[in-house]
Amino acid sequence: MAFDSFSAFLTMGGYARYVWPAWGLATLMIVGFVLWARRERRQLMQQLQRRRRREADSA
Repeated sequence: MAFDSFSAFLTMGGYARYVWPAWGLATLMIVGFVLWARRERRQLMQQLQRRRRREADSA
């Protein structure tokens, strides 16, 4: 194992103030992208459903 203790892992060999914010930002961005993609998909499905209804009504 690269670290002798959990405390050593948390301090990341003195680079914790750079490592943990980077992990936090990356996690935040991934969660944001997932939420954005879900919202975009939901909007697309609603648009397609409206279009399908409109085409069915005009036919």
